[in-house]
Amino acid sequence: MSGILDGRHRLTTAGLVTLVTFVAFESMAVATVLPTAVAELDGLAWYGWPFTAFLVAQVVGMVLGGDLGDRRGPRVALLWGVGVFAAGLVASGLAVDMPLFVLGRAVQGLGGGFISVSIYVVAGAAFDPRLRPALFGALSAAWVVPALVGPLLAGLLTSVATWRLVFLGILPLVAAGLALVLPALRRLAVPAPGARPDPHRRWWALLSGVGVAGLQYAGQRLDLLAVPVAVAGLVALVLGLGYLLPRGTARAARGLPTVIASRGLLAGAFFGVEALIPLSLAQLHGFTPTAAGIPLSAGAVGWSVASALQGRRPDLSRVRLLQLGFGFVVTGVGGTALVAVAGLHGWPVYATWAVAGLGMGLGMSSVGVLLLEQSPEHRRGADSASLQIADVTAAALCIGAVGVLLGAATAGLLPLPAAVLAGVAGCTAVAAVGCAVAGRARVPATSVAQDAPTLAQS
Repeated sequence: MSGILDGRHRLTTAGLVTLVTFVAFESMAVATVLPTAVAELDGLAWYGWPFTAFLVAQVVGMVLGGDLGDRRGPRVALLWGVGVFAAGLVASGLAVDMPLFVLGRAVQGLGGGFISVSIYVVAGAAFDPRLRPALFGALSAAWVVPALVGPLLAGLLTSVATWRLVFLGILPLVAAGLALVLPALRRLAVPAPGARPDPHRRWWALLSGVGVAGLQYAGQRLDLLAVPVAVAGLVALVLGLGYLLPRGTARAARGLPTVIASRGLLAGAFFGVEALIPLSLAQLHGFTPTAAGIPLSAGAVGWSVASALQGRRPDLSRVRLLQLGFGFVVTGVGGTALVAVAGLHGWPVYATWAVAGLGMGLGMSSVGVLLLEQSPEHRRGADSASLQIADVTAAALCIGAVGVLLGAATAGLLPLPAAVLAGVAGCTAVAAVGCAVAGRARVPATSVAQDAPTLAQS
């Protein structure tokens, strides 16, 4: 019986999971090592730039990687992605000052964008539809494990050796992941020559990346300056996304636009609230940093468990699972409002965030399967880029909005419990919209996905 670990697919699965694991590890670990790196490189004034540079370049890399994959095939796009990402690791790991370190992070982001999109294209080309739920379950777990152990391992490397090993030490492992997947890449067909992608897409991607960075920066400021920064970021983001997402995404048109919108709604609702959980537990209930971080681990475990369970039932409707996932996210995110109730001492969040994680495990995996079902082969790169961009931008938008609320609380404009409740209510509403539109991810059997569009607002 065929499966993702049978003789035909074993190396491909191992290679994809390995690549995702170490890209995710580096993403999770950098926040842990950055204070030490900044101190050694005498770059405190540059502290936020490594994150911003990575994020902006990642959005651009998603668009470039998707266009390259559609034009020359996933093999070329993935090779470019791994090569660029590895170059960024070397640049960051050997940096002698902060400008070089920031440059290295930007190069990593560009390569990471290529890789994230190329993995979807490879999954669509190398795995039968029946195997894709299990594959996406494995890829989801590959993100969750680094979330649990990445910061701890990075801190250990920094303490006993040097922070540079977080970048340089994973180079051989990234190369090993590529080596495992190369045999499958050689078997994949090269796309027939077609129309070249619109070269202006890269500039709209850059504008979107700047908008995402602005929203992320607003979410970190926690003061009144966050408001104009967030507004400017939102304007840039809306302008850029109008030319990057499929037509009808903003109104959740039936089929692929709803699939892509669902990815954004899931990410926005979940990560928006996740950003305020540790602060809420620490400020409202006096939790230690370790105790305040445990709910996030509970959410990661729930995500991993649900991803694995859905992968065992390829016969189930992915639209139904997406709807169920949104239901769990609404329940978990909405239930997190209990953190503002003083008499409960914050403990219900341990359970509510595990429920939200279950919803993400069901929803995210289902969205990936639905994308590959509905995206024509010649456009999978561009559609996969749209999916990833929807994820990153919606998360940044919700985190930025939550940051503005927390900034208002810090400035004394409203009590912290009220800011927390407002943030939770907003993100719950985002998830509720997902519940309402998830059924539109289904298309009639005779339908064919629309051609690549231009305006998400149309």
